[in-house]
Amino acid sequence: MKTLTRNTLAPLAAVLAWLAVPFGSASAQDAAPKPEAAPPAATAPAATAPPPATAPAAPAEPEKPKDPVADPLGYLPGLNGGTKLDLQWPVPAESKSVNPDGKDEVSMEELVNNVAHNKVSINMVWVLLTGFMVMFMQAGFALVETGLCRAKHAAHVMATNLLIYPLGMIGFWVCGFAFMFGGYFNGPVAIGWQPPFGQGLQLLNGEFSIELFGKPFGLLGTKGFFLSNDFLDTAVFALFLFQMVFMDTTATIPTGSMAERWNFKNFIIYGLWVGSLCYPIYGNWVWGGGWLAQLGINFGLGHGHVDFAGSSVVHMTGGVLALIGSIIIGPRLGKYGPDGKPRAIPGHNVPYVLLGTFILAFGWFGFNPGSTLAGTDNHASIVAVNTMLASAGGALATTLWLYLTTGKPDPTMICNGMLAGLVAITAPCAFVSSLAAVLIGLISGVLVVLSVNFWDRVMRIDDPVGAISVHGVCGAFGVLSVGIFSNGSYGAGWGGVHTLLKDGAIQTVLNDGTPEMLKKYAELTGAGWTDQGVTGILGPLFGGNYADWGQLSASAIGVVANIVFVVIAGVVWFKLSNLIFPLRSSKQDEMDGLDMPEMGVEAYPDFHLSDRTSPSVH
Repeated sequence: MKTLTRNTLAPLAAVLAWLAVPFGSASAQDAAPKPEAAPPAATAPAATAPPPATAPAAPAEPEKPKDPVADPLGYLPGLNGGTKLDLQWPVPAESKSVNPDGKDEVSMEELVNNVAHNKVSINMVWVLLTGFMVMFMQAGFALVETGLCRAKHAAHVMATNLLIYPLGMIGFWVCGFAFMFGGYFNGPVAIGWQPPFGQGLQLLNGEFSIELFGKPFGLLGTKGFFLSNDFLDTAVFALFLFQMVFMDTTATIPTGSMAERWNFKNFIIYGLWVGSLCYPIYGNWVWGGGWLAQLGINFGLGHGHVDFAGSSVVHMTGGVLALIGSIIIGPRLGKYGPDGKPRAIPGHNVPYVLLGTFILAFGWFGFNPGSTLAGTDNHASIVAVNTMLASAGGALATTLWLYLTTGKPDPTMICNGMLAGLVAITAPCAFVSSLAAVLIGLISGVLVVLSVNFWDRVMRIDDPVGAISVHGVCGAFGVLSVGIFSNGSYGAGWGGVHTLLKDGAIQTVLNDGTPEMLKKYAELTGAGWTDQGVTGILGPLFGGNYADWGQLSASAIGVVANIVFVVIAGVVWFKLSNLIFPLRSSKQDEMDGLDMPEMGVEAYPDFHLSDRTSPSVH
């Protein structure tokens, strides 16, 4: 009964403390009656004059800690500053601190449990809030894609960006999360690693693997389907939320490349497929403890395929899907003339594009820093600044390149330059110096322009928004940058690989969990060997201690694996789905605009659409 009273009065005491602030603590205490047994508050009368300056100050008698149950208002002065009494909420009923003989005592076990709970809670809140920011990026994608398309398709393009969110989410909930993270807890990790936001992640311990070359190759998770009651844990649900919004980013990328001609019914079944199968399978290989993550511990290739926040897992997967979808669906009517030369089809709302880009840039502060998965990981500040600098480098490089080549900096292409820098820095953001981050952004800003022109003019692949270049090409460059620019300052033990240096010598300790391994690691670190993080081939130029060609090899293998898997999966899917619902809308609907034929509404019913935005069809 006493525990119930404590739990009931704690929120009331906090509310009263807040109400007391504007009026002064003395007034608040006078206004509310106290229990007769409680001692009066030790406050000086208001009319008492201060002692003379020459008089020595009498030492203040330390106030006896008050009982927050018997005297909740007397307890308030210490509420904001925090006292050991704060650690008593809540505690087990059998604890001494809830018994009359031990009110003011806090056991070491209680102290440790409270500190651990606070750390997990901070990390949990961090993951949730950054996940919410990533979810809001969907609004940015919707604005960018809609602005770069013609007005007669605006409602249709907006609708694809809206509906991909629930479609992908349901697919991820049914089986995608299980396939991707069902074996998360069994993946290769650093010595001493603990789940950052709760031990409940131990529930995700099922991975389907095969053995090749005498080594395990993780292919698919097997636990977590439907987030059933067996996985009803706060840590599991937090991981689901954060990773689901990442999946949604991948799923929405092809909606821009295939815009203005994608049949809406076919799009609907695509949304379920990409969230349940395509994205989760490759994601498992990198983030779920699968075979790409195991390249380091199995074959000595750096720390395995390292992708901090998704240049390959998220962006490259979406970009390659966009490429395959655009090839199979074909270009928009009138995009290429009889001579095969591309015709410009300008978007209808440049301000939409700029606003959407800023929303995306803001959301990236959830995307990249949030991938620390821990608010207690102070390295998040470095991740955030590197993210910012790369976006600036991308935008400025694109602007300069356009001035030099065309004389006019197209603002929509500058937006793509900023996004290209953000995509490229997503994988290496935690592992590189600020100088390298700027350099990665600068390279991406030029690369995206060259890539857009290549696909449009050479390959004749119609991509209305440039997503193939921004996400596919720059995503590949970003994950390769991990193996090029990383300087070893972060990621010690990543992928279960500990690379130890001393006086130019290198020793590697692989975390296999055996006592012999732990003893060896302890002896080496005790003898002055330092544990290095993820390091690229140019690491020494940016503050690193050695060059690791194995890391670049692991990055390259991951890029090739992504292309091979996503191309095969995309071709099979788009061909098969075309048998269920036509992939492409009818020619007449496309010419009229997809808003009325497919959605039943027009985005701008009172506007007159200019013929100049619709090239003649041949």
